[in-house]
Order: sequence, then C-alpha cells, then structure tokens
Amino acid sequence: MARLQPTPLALALAAAFSLSSVQAEELNTPPAPGQTQLSADELSGQMEVEIKARGNVVVRRDDQTLKADWLEYYQAKNRARAGDHFTLTQAGSRVSGTLIDYDLANRTGTAEQPDFAAAEGLRSFRGDGTRAEFLGKGKYRLLQARANTCSPDDDSWYLKASSIDLDYGKNVGVARNARLEFQGVPILYTPWIDFPLDGGRKSGILAPIAKTGSNGTELSVPYYWNIAPNYDATITPGYNEKRGAMLGAEFRYLQPDYQGEIATAQVPDDKEAGRSRYAWRAKHTQNLGAGFGAGYNANYVSDDDYFDDFGNRQDIASSTNLVREAWLGYGKEWDSGTFNAQLKAQRYQTLQDPDALVEEPYARLPQLSASANQDLGAGLSANLQAELTRFTHPTKQEGSRLVSYPSVTWSLDQSWGYIRPKAGVHYTRYSLDALGSTESREVTRTLPIFSTDAGLYFDRPTTLFGSSYTQTLEPRLYYLNIPSKQQNDLPNFDTSENDINFAQLFSENRFSGSDRINGADQLTAALSTRYLDAQSGIEQLRLSAGQVFYFSKDDLTLNGTTTQRSSQRSDLLLSAGGQITPSWRFDSLYQHNQDLSKTEQYNLQLFYTPEPGKTASIRYRYDRLTDVGGTLGPLRQVDVAGQWPLAKKWYAVARYNYSLQDKKALEQLAGVEYNDGCWTARLVGQRYVSDSNTTKNAVYLQLELKDLGGIGSNPVDTLRLAIPGYSKINDIRQ
Repeated sequence: MARLQPTPLALALAAAFSLSSVQAEELNTPPAPGQTQLSADELSGQMEVEIKARGNVVVRRDDQTLKADWLEYYQAKNRARAGDHFTLTQAGSRVSGTLIDYDLANRTGTAEQPDFAAAEGLRSFRGDGTRAEFLGKGKYRLLQARANTCSPDDDSWYLKASSIDLDYGKNVGVARNARLEFQGVPILYTPWIDFPLDGGRKSGILAPIAKTGSNGTELSVPYYWNIAPNYDATITPGYNEKRGAMLGAEFRYLQPDYQGEIATAQVPDDKEAGRSRYAWRAKHTQNLGAGFGAGYNANYVSDDDYFDDFGNRQDIASSTNLVREAWLGYGKEWDSGTFNAQLKAQRYQTLQDPDALVEEPYARLPQLSASANQDLGAGLSANLQAELTRFTHPTKQEGSRLVSYPSVTWSLDQSWGYIRPKAGVHYTRYSLDALGSTESREVTRTLPIFSTDAGLYFDRPTTLFGSSYTQTLEPRLYYLNIPSKQQNDLPNFDTSENDINFAQLFSENRFSGSDRINGADQLTAALSTRYLDAQSGIEQLRLSAGQVFYFSKDDLTLNGTTTQRSSQRSDLLLSAGGQITPSWRFDSLYQHNQDLSKTEQYNLQLFYTPEPGKTASIRYRYDRLTDVGGTLGPLRQVDVAGQWPLAKKWYAVARYNYSLQDKKALEQLAGVEYNDGCWTARLVGQRYVSDSNTTKNAVYLQLELKDLGGIGSNPVDTLRLAIPGYSKINDIRQ
C-alpha cells in the first residue's frame, strides 16, 4: 500500500467529524471505541457531504474492518458505499461482494453478489447469494442463497433457499423454501428449516432415516426437541411397508443429582401380525445425598417376536431376558473401611422361541445385600458379604434365601511377591414354600472356607529379535479347602456353572450364585512370563500356563449331587498373547484334557491394525462339547473381518462368520465407504442367522453431510460390533 498523503481538505474533515486519517503502517493501532479509521491511496471530499477514497481502501470501526477498491463515506450518517470489490469482516463473519451500502454504527445495509463465510473459531459455514441484508450486529439475510459447511471451492452439496437468515447472537440459522442438493441433484425439500450455527443442539427436523431388509422397507423422519440445556426429546414418526405406521419417542434428562431416559416404539396396527406392537425402555439413577442412591431399569415389549420383527442382530442376540429392576443403595467410607448395602426388586420378561425354549429366571422380590470390610492393622482385614432374597416364580417352588459370609484375610505384599491367606464361613439358610405335594421346609448349609494365594515376581533385562525387553517370571500357587457336601436338597434359584478360564482357576467357587458351593481340597499352580518393551513398558508377549490339582476325588454337580472325579487334575490351560509389533496383536487360549488326550476348546485371534482405517482380523473358535439346542456337540467357527482402503477416499468393509460344523454362514457382511471430506457415503449389506430356522437380511445406505448429519440408515454401530478395530472414516485424517 502506498504511503497516504491526505489533502488539507481531508484533514479538516477528519478533525471536524472525528474521522482518523492514518498512514498505512499505522493501521495496527485500533481506533478508539465508536471512532472510524480510514486509510487509502487517495482521499478527497467536500465538508459535510462526503469523503471519497480510492485504492487499497481500509475502514475500521470497533470490531469491523471494511476493505474495498473505492469508498464513498457519508460521515454525518456513518454510512459507506464501497466497491468494485469489498470485504467486510466482523466478529463472527466475513462478507465479500461487488457493492455494499452500509451503516457502520448500526451495522445495517445491503450488499450485492455477496459471498459469506463464518469467522475462524465458529462452525464452518459459507455461502453466496444475489443480495445480502445486514440487520444489526451479528444478523444477516442472504437472498436467493446457497450455503454449506465445506471448505472453499468444495461445492459437492449445498442447501439452496429463497432466503437464509443468520443470527450469531442466538446461533440460529433459518432457511425458507430450501432444498438440499447433492452433486447438483435435489434430494430433499422443506418450506422451512432452522439449524444451529455453532454446532450445538437445536430443535428441528433431523435427516430422514431409511431402512430396508427382511423386516421391510421403512422410512422415518425424526424431530429433535431441545427442551432445555439438560432436557431433550426425539419424536420419530415413520412407516414400514410391511407393518404400517410407526411412532418412536425418546426423552432424556440430566440434573446434578439424577439422570435418565424414557423411550418407546409403537406400531398401533401391525398389518402383518394383525395386532398392536410396542416396546418400552426407561432408566433412572439418582443421588439422594448422605450416601444414598436409587434407580430403576425397566424394559418391556408386547410379544416374544418383537425383536425378531423390528430389531437388528444385536437386539435379537441380547434380548432373551428383559430386565425390570429398581434399587435403593447406600455407601459409606471411613479411614479403614467401607460399607455398602442395596435393596433391589428384580424380575424379567423372558422372550421365547418355540424351537428353542429357555427357562424363565426367578424374580427377586426383593433382595437385600450388604458388604463391608475393615482394616484391622498388621495386614489383617475383616470382610462380610450378606444377602437376603425372596425368590418367586410362576411354576417353580418359591422361597427365601439368607446368605452370610464373614471372612478374615492377612496380606503380606512385598516387591518380590505376596502371600494372602483367607479364612471364612459361608452360611446359607432357606425358607421354602409348599408346592403341590411338596411341603414347606427350612434347610441350612454351613461351610468353612480356607484359601491361600501366593505369588513371586522375578524380572531381568533381555533381548529378543535384536530389541531390548524386561522379561518377568511370575509363579503363582493358590490353595483352596472347602468340605465336600451333598446339596441336592437345596433349590437352584440363580446358580449356573462357570466356564473354565484363568480367572476361574483362582476362584473359590466354580458356580455362580450361592445355591451351589463346590467342595475343594486343591492346589492351583500357574506360571506366567511377560516381555515388556524396555522403553515404553508395552506388553509385547505374554505366556501363561495353569492347572488345578485335586487332593480329593469328591466333586459336585449342578443338580447338587456329589460324584467322584475321574482325574486328580483339571484340564491344562495355556494362553499366549501380546502386542507383537505396533501393528500386530494376537490372543489365544487352549484347554487340553490330559486324561483323554483331547483338546476341549481353544480360540485364536490375530489382529492387524497398522493405522486408522486399516484393520484385518481372523478368529477361530473350537469347542469339543457345546450345548446346541439342548444337546452336546462340537463347535467350530471361523470369523474373518476387516476394513481396508481400496483407493483414495474408498474403503471396503467385510465380515464372514462361518460354522464349519453346520456348514453354513452365521453372518455375512460386505460394503463400501467413501469419504470426500465434506460428505461420506456408506453402502453395507448384512445377512445373519436370527434363530435356528431363520436367516435375515439388512441393507444400510447412508449419506452423511459434514455438520448436517446422516440421511438414510446408519451402519456405524453394526460395523463397530462386526469388525474389531473399525474406524469411522469421517475421523480419519486424509
């Protein structure tokens, strides 16, 4: 910019009307509040009429900066006309165009052929139009406009409207007679739409959701209601071509002391089923103060087939028993101990498959449980677990169960290892109701329990494949003694037998619940070694072996009878895993029956993830005896999944889960994703086994526009569950 040489007339005007005429290099000094500062190559004018400026014109007032090729400034009115090209910058926005007529004090006026962009720090938003109206500080109206949230020169999609109003004070934009165009093709129209300018929450219609597959083709249009900063609701009317009209609703709330949600899905008249169908879900947790808390979790559906007809694969797999429970809890801590108690009422809605009936669980109406621990000093601690439960069932014997398990533990923990002996008494009392010809009765069980857990730590520096590591060696012994006692006179309210794994090797009871407690005179021996990276400490390799040795042949079955073991040792467990390299990770578990010289089960998992958007995995599972439809048989499954770039911006996703024993695929998934920066598209097809006789299909097609949301059906949650290490491609740096 040339050095400014103002004329005497210009200087007189500046003095008369508080107009600062400055040299170009002095523009870094902002004007005083309410004062206008002007710089140009040439200045001329007539007192009390106008000032004209040409060449590299810069006008500043407060947070406003106007740059133009020429300027006519009417100082008495604080009004400016500028062109041939101008740029007006103020907090929150930048507007460029060919001609502007603008009141600098009131921030009102008009502009021709405007090009608009949000200022740095706000949500990315830009657009253009035939005319712009300035309506005050932070308020604009664009006529015959178009706008998007893409980077400059990216016109892949636009929201076109007869007018777009922008209010940065309220952070709200409103478009009228608007249509959404993608690659020049109109895909949506609305007479009116509003949207947040700062990326925050805003009431309004969300992008429509379209689904298709075995459950029918469905279209829904959600409406989001931003009731308050801590309350919102989503109302989703829809239509399924097989089922008819549908309505979904979700209400969420959040307060400092409580939070929760209530949701429902309604099908008033299912055309295919000929009846009303519905689902309800409600959750609530609350801090009552003084250590008290409360909450509930309730789920209910209209019929056994609801999730088969309206749910996805995850809904079907996880919805056999729908929980309904409420609780009141209390917790207290002090310097050397804690106490926790909970009163709970719990029951289930069990959804039945006629071809694979399941047993309905007992309801707990109610259950009172408590736990406490107290540090006694010198490494000693006292512990108590207690429970009083009333069990009810529509067809089985009902009753109450009291459990009390006090124990004392001594812990000696050192840098070289630890030893933790524990002694306790497990007391159980049942009060059983009469059922048919079975009379009511009282029965008790008292079992002393003693255990000792001990381990040592050794480590040394070592090298492996030319790299430096710290190798650890960690032997561990766990002795357990519980008298063996026949328990077939006790009911089974909530007990099942746990699968064998490394954690189970060091557990007092191989049964869950309290109705069965195994007898034990046994020693668990285990040995682990780990290779830790000497620099980062990352576990790059872990090898473990463990086995239980029985000194007594007595064993307890799930029905409570005592039998004789056929072997003096358990199956041998071996595991290996670790982060081999930054890209490769694996995990495995192997269970071997040494008496039969047979493999009982094993699983192998290998993962390759060199960077986000690139992941591949292969998993294999084998089980010699698995419960399949009430009969024991082998299980052999292979599972291959991955996400991988095909070309720039293109990604492939796939999963194939195959049962070698049944010679059929359990799940097949394949699709492509495309990320263009300002928009993302996904097309995914899925086929899966929903029950023993049914296979279902689902197709996901989604167009996701930057900062605007997705249109269609969203497969991201499905992909995350199906593909270990899956990355949402919108979040991947290109």
